[in-house]
Amino acid sequence: MSQRPVVVVTELLSECASAWLLERCRETHCEVLKARPCEPAFAEVADRIVGLIVRTYTTVDEKLLRCLPNLKVVGRGGVGLDNIDVEACRARGVVVVSTPDANTQAVVEFVLCCLCDALRPRAPLERALTKEEWHQVRDEELVGLWQMNELTLGILGLGRIGRRVAEVARAIGFEVIFHDIRGITDEERNGAEPVDLDTLFGESDIVTVHVDGRASNRHFVDARLMALMKPDAILINTSRGFVLDHEALANWLKAHPAAAALLDVHDPEPIPTTNPLLGLDNAHLTPHLASRTLTAMDNMSWVVKDVMAVIEGKTPKWPA
Repeated sequence: MSQRPVVVVTELLSECASAWLLERCRETHCEVLKARPCEPAFAEVADRIVGLIVRTYTTVDEKLLRCLPNLKVVGRGGVGLDNIDVEACRARGVVVVSTPDANTQAVVEFVLCCLCDALRPRAPLERALTKEEWHQVRDEELVGLWQMNELTLGILGLGRIGRRVAEVARAIGFEVIFHDIRGITDEERNGAEPVDLDTLFGESDIVTVHVDGRASNRHFVDARLMALMKPDAILINTSRGFVLDHEALANWLKAHPAAAALLDVHDPEPIPTTNPLLGLDNAHLTPHLASRTLTAMDNMSWVVKDVMAVIEGKTPKWPA
């Protein structure tokens, strides 16, 4: 039986990153295994695992770490580390690496698409129209109550993604305001103006959420903040599902039929049948798609380079 060290991949990697990892492991006399922690194959090699590469749906906590006595590094193919107990890893001498800027462009593009869908809805023609029908459709179809340069976009969290959203929104013509618990320098704001939390929710026509996965952010956007929002406001969340109180949001949407929520992240995932937002006409739910571009997937998958750097005793580029 082989006693070589093992690098385990628990979720999807791009083909090019997978090929690179396999070749590099051959050169360093490691094995590569694709398995989730719940699978027997994972348990069979647990004491030989030196590297663990995860994405969104693998939790690395104290319980899992106890099963991996020789683990050196955990690589998170993505931005947030809320599914990884970083402190527990550090206590065991396990390095955590990630890809903090891998999907910024993809998520910003997705937010822009959400804005266009919400503010400029349009239905394609499905048949040829007579001249009278053509003019009737053009007279009756209003593809935007407001232009973007007449609206205020509020950004909750001005990190990498929030800053890029601010830059794009300002270029389109939005007035952009933001709230962040950190001090943001003028150079980082990209023209966005800082406001307090209540002002952000009270004055924004659209609020887009870009906060991290720290425990204190659970249900951060609650009934109190929603009550401050305009009755026709739009709420977009591409950060973490648990940031929003879904029960409170469902109640707010029911009470404000002109409002809308566009949510790409949920709590939990997949969405259960008990989710109170299901079936609401003004709740638009997508299955965690914001970062799903080929380029972003490749960028996130290249966490394998930092994983192998640690295994080889080198300094990683993006340590937590």
